[in-house]
Amino acid sequence: MTTIPSRLSKVTRLSSSPQEARQRAISLYRAWCRSAPEVVSLYALSVSPAYVRAAIRQKFEQNRYVTDPRAVEVLLLKGQQDLQETLNCWKQTDHVMGILLKDERRPQRTFLQKFYEGRDEDAVLPAASGVV
Repeated sequence: MTTIPSRLSKVTRLSSSPQEARQRAISLYRAWCRSAPEVVSLYALSVSPAYVRAAIRQKFEQNRYVTDPRAVEVLLLKGQQDLQETLNCWKQTDHVMGILLKDERRPQRTFLQKFYEGRDEDAVLPAASGVV
């Protein structure tokens, strides 16, 4: 498929109500799910479209309980932007695999795992914290 940059472009707009923002989020989610087979074929990924859909659902579920209207608008804008960049092949395969499909939560580590790494971030205070 040829890259037509304006194919997926949309005018930036604000939602007038939480219900409209919810509808926009649902339509963005559906657009991502519909494009999963195209993403897999465009980037020659070694995963199935079902795996991509599951990763997309996980990304949307992480932000399910965001209630601040401004934050919702930013998430919708970034989601639409990522969809357009992905489908227009403006990303590399590593971007798609790393950004879209990587789980960003850090696994829980034991004290010994932190000790072997040589640091304990949970116990370190920032230098300019103001705490004496």
